[in-house]
Amino acid sequence: MLEAGQILHIRKGTPDESRYQLKQKLGQNAGRQTWLAEDMEVSPAELVIVKLLSFGGEVQWDNLKLFEREAQILKQLNCPRIPQYRDYFHIDERYLWFGLVHEYIPGVSLKEQLNQGKRFSEQQVRKIAADVLNILQFLHQLNPTVLHRDIKPSNLIWGEDEQIYLIDFGAVQDRGAQEGATFTVVGSYGYAPMEQFGGRAVPASDLYALGATLIHLLTGTAPGDLPQQNLRIRFQERVSLSPKLVNWIEKLTAPAPEERFQSASEALSALKARKAIDTTTESQPVHSVQFFNNSGCGGLFEASVPVPDEIKGWNWGAFLMPYLWPFTNKVWIGLLALVPQVGWFMGIALGAKGNEWAWKSRRWRSIEQFKAHQRGWTIAGLFIGVPMAWVYTALLLHFISSL
Repeated sequence: MLEAGQILHIRKGTPDESRYQLKQKLGQNAGRQTWLAEDMEVSPAELVIVKLLSFGGEVQWDNLKLFEREAQILKQLNCPRIPQYRDYFHIDERYLWFGLVHEYIPGVSLKEQLNQGKRFSEQQVRKIAADVLNILQFLHQLNPTVLHRDIKPSNLIWGEDEQIYLIDFGAVQDRGAQEGATFTVVGSYGYAPMEQFGGRAVPASDLYALGATLIHLLTGTAPGDLPQQNLRIRFQERVSLSPKLVNWIEKLTAPAPEERFQSASEALSALKARKAIDTTTESQPVHSVQFFNNSGCGGLFEASVPVPDEIKGWNWGAFLMPYLWPFTNKVWIGLLALVPQVGWFMGIALGAKGNEWAWKSRRWRSIEQFKAHQRGWTIAGLFIGVPMAWVYTALLLHFISSL
């Protein structure tokens, strides 16, 4: 039984002797344990990650092969955003343990941040996507290509240096050994595409997992728990994003590999490009989703924030009742209508820009809800605002005539 404080003596009495003191258990499942430990053979001692696999019982040969493959491939990788390999060993103390040691990355996983209630902004998601794509470019351009096959929030670390790191290569695949070989089903439900569960993973499979991960970060809901339509994850109604980024994520998570970006380089170029992304294909209807609910995004005067064409136009409710309309629409600049010197001018401004400002200021479930709300204000304006305006005008004329 392994416990905190225990020292693992590796290759004792040989020139390659190593000692690792276990500090904190980070995870355990099905004969596997992951520990934060100290490498006591260096001075000063350095924190490392020790992954242990207990052979036998629930752990079969396929598990051991994946574990050894992770060690072999990690040893060959030299990327600053991937933990560096340190050691591989086995010990026989009542149980036969195989161990992999790699660099410790100070930081917190994206899964931990989600569990703490964090919701990621569009800017943060773009940074995460770019960082991961840079790592995938490195992996996919190796000869033979290396596929990670298990990209998800728990395997992405937001480092203390504000960089994103990709960890856990336990599902990694060397495509050079793929053809004609038996395969072990790996990947996480909701993040892995269908072709991966059939043993036909390609670079675009990692891109799908990245897209599903970004959807989780944006919605706060695991992709496997979101509704689907024609095998596509339906997330658009739950986010407030630029249409371009929505299109980009849709292309990443297309059901068929040939409909996705074909390389990390292509996906990264499209992410940085200004032009819109065509997500239609010959097998896909042209009438794909046209509406992206970006209401409540704030920034009344930001012209770069798109507003649906269906809601553009004059807002009679805001014009006729400018002193009450701002409260339910959360357009607080409209309260200037209560100031006598500028009230009329603000009323005209609300009539002209009210729809746009209301869309940006408040979260709406749909365009239909928005239109219904504004129709209610128009009716109220006609039956309340107009009569009040006539009364006000009559009182004003009576006051002037009495002078």
